Amino acid sequence: MSTIRVLVVDDEPGIRSGIERVLRNFTVSYPFMEEDFDYEVIQAATGEEGLEHIKNSQVDLVLLDNKLPGIQGTEVLDYISKNRLDLAVTMITSYASLDLAVAATGKGAYNFVPKPFTPAELKTAIESASKHLYLKRMTLQMNAQGREMRFKFLSVLSHELKSPLSAIEGYLNLMNSRVLGSNLEEYDESINRSLERIKGMRSLIMDLLDLTRLETQSGEKVKSKVDLTAVTNMALDTIQPIAIQRNINVITHIDQDVNFFANSSDMEIILNNLLSNAVKYNKDNGLITLNLEKLTDSIVLTVEDTGIGIEEEDLEKLFTEFTRIKNEETRFISGSGLGLSILKKTVESYNGTIEVKSKYGEGTRFTVVLPLN
Repeated sequence: MSTIRVLVVDDEPGIRSGIERVLRNFTVSYPFMEEDFDYEVIQAATGEEGLEHIKNSQVDLVLLDNKLPGIQGTEVLDYISKNRLDLAVTMITSYASLDLAVAATGKGAYNFVPKPFTPAELKTAIESASKHLYLKRMTLQMNAQGREMRFKFLSVLSHELKSPLSAIEGYLNLMNSRVLGSNLEEYDESINRSLERIKGMRSLIMDLLDLTRLETQSGEKVKSKVDLTAVTNMALDTIQPIAIQRNINVITHIDQDVNFFANSSDMEIILNNLLSNAVKYNKDNGLITLNLEKLTDSIVLTVEDTGIGIEEEDLEKLFTEFTRIKNEETRFISGSGLGLSILKKTVESYNGTIEVKSKYGEGTRFTVVLPLN
């Protein structure tokens, strides 16, 4: 249970005590909240006393009368508005008028309830204000997380692109200055290294675009019947040239006519990530085994390699964004640290699961289960 602190600012003791009685055992719940709200009431007889509570206490909701001895309710509202306090204010006054309602709303009041009000009307107003406050705070939190994510994106992007760009610039300057002479073949290594750096940058940018698409996607995805058998064979064709260069053998067991209602790009992300990692983190002369099986209620995809494997303590952080497992075997393998995070988010967007089992030095097996319902 989460407690919302309600400050009642009213010069009538009966109003203050009546509100406290109504809210004493009142709780509010919403389907999207993890826990219910209950209420704690703080009383203030004047605007000055109300401001002291606002300045010195944790207050969430304010029930604010306008006609008060000393400073008026709208002056209290002015203070709350100017200082951008994280509060929801509902005006309560017997001097109900359109002009006052407009003025109070313009100053930041969430709602306006004329006196006299019934317990049911009060509960309705409190429930509405609580929901408003909850959604407002959730929005601020999501915006803050969004800023943090954007900063993280930019930091990683600048860091990851700075090094290869500097290397490419160095290779080009070396060629431009003819340091190794005029024979073009002398610069083959520099050209190949530059091309490798460009490939790594392209991979990073594509991963960032995929992750951004997943994080910001609104509404329903465009889905259709996707032939997973065909998508799997296309992904195999893509990694085949690199596998051949490293003499990695690929064994497949693929059921025919495996169809899944999905977004085709998502399915490509899943297959491409699994297979490219199986090649990238494999050993020369290694083996990749791929199984695609359609069961009664699900599709099961497993990709297993005989590569360098993952130590047990690294498995729990494997799907964390921007995380790359660094050890002696992986220090020369380029990557954005985003691929597996994108893979997991994509699988889970279809209510699927992904499981990884690995033994360091022997290999890794990924299992993806996509429910057919």
